[in-house]
Amino acid sequence: MPVTFRIPNYLAGLAGNNTSITVTASPTNVQEALQALWKLYPSLRDRIVDEQNEVRQHINIFVGNEAIRFTGGLQTSVPDGAELLIVPAVSGG
Repeated sequence: MPVTFRIPNYLAGLAGNNTSITVTASPTNVQEALQALWKLYPSLRDRIVDEQNEVRQHINIFVGNEAIRFTGGLQTSVPDGAELLIVPAVSGG
């Protein structure tokens, strides 16, 4: 079943000016979902993961309401029809 990505406005230009993208693949985890996204919009990859294929420090990815940093990283399960959010981290003091 397809999954939907919600991406921030600053990345929309790399995704055909879309902030919502549905991929028709049926991924079992976040890594597979991202690979399906990158097939559609390959230029997003370098903004989301680093050279070691790890999520960049200032990017958060959520599956539903759960941050993948606390649920298994890129191996976090993706249920059918899930919504994945890519969100820039907010930091400061």
